Amino acid sequence: MPFKFEQLDVWQLSLDYSDQIYEVAEKLPESERFNLKSQITRAATSISLNIAEGSTGQSDPEQNRFLGMAVRSLIETVACQRLISRRKYITDKTLMEQLDLKAQELAKRLHAFRKSLVNSKKSISEEQAFYETDEH
Repeated sequence: MPFKFEQLDVWQLSLDYSDQIYEVAEKLPESERFNLKSQITRAATSISLNIAEGSTGQSDPEQNRFLGMAVRSLIETVACQRLISRRKYITDKTLMEQLDLKAQELAKRLHAFRKSLVNSKKSISEEQAFYETDEH
């Protein structure tokens, strides 16, 4: 049985984007191994991890918070893309444009998901658990 987050289109899209980021990161010079390469791959990974963590049956506001972190991680990857292009580490304009389009699509989907949570009247939270205590 798949986890809830695995059924989310936005999570699947984040995986595709992350795969592309890793491909770009592999093309970076060795001198950027501990800087841009590390930064962009960690940020890309954080997108899908935050989507997954936010889907654990918490309240809509809590899921929205995690989606906000995913958006911030996405913006971080885009900023890294700009640095990579500016420094001419990757000169394949088609590759970088495709990456931008994927980032824009992911941003739209994340924002739409967040908006649907804000406008939702139902709660996706789990029932609160009650535990017996020794107190009477």
